[in-house]
Amino acid sequence: MKLEDSQKVNGEMVAIIEKELRYISGIIKQKGREMLSNYKSTPPQFVALQWLFEDGDMTIGELSNKMYLACSTTTDLVDRMEKNLLVERVKDPNDRRVVRIHLLDEGERIIDEVIKKRQAYLEAILVNFSQEETQLLQNNLTKLHQEMR
Repeated sequence: MKLEDSQKVNGEMVAIIEKELRYISGIIKQKGREMLSNYKSTPPQFVALQWLFEDGDMTIGELSNKMYLACSTTTDLVDRMEKNLLVERVKDPNDRRVVRIHLLDEGERIIDEVIKKRQAYLEAILVNFSQEETQLLQNNLTKLHQEMR
């Protein structure tokens, strides 16, 4: 096989991988929305709750950057989450001018329950995979994620 042929196969493989990842992402997003319908949280709010759960307290600006949203949009999002007692604004003890968004117990409970439901869904899908296939998938997804960082 010529070099051009192997590059063509690689290009075709990349196109297939991109398409499958896009479809998988869409399915995960749709399932996530279905799971959230029983909670007082919208999909964008859930993303914000996840960031706060994983990275801890942060300012509106920091959360805006992580979510790729305008600060005004994030402020509105936080206002609604605060009304639903998912988060609270707290002054930074080291700099009283800085206000941080803090995840409350209810927000943490929603994250925990929804993530467990997502994992149960994935576990049901993976029942048709062997242990080796599941391990290989996990290894390759981890490697892909690391390379994308």
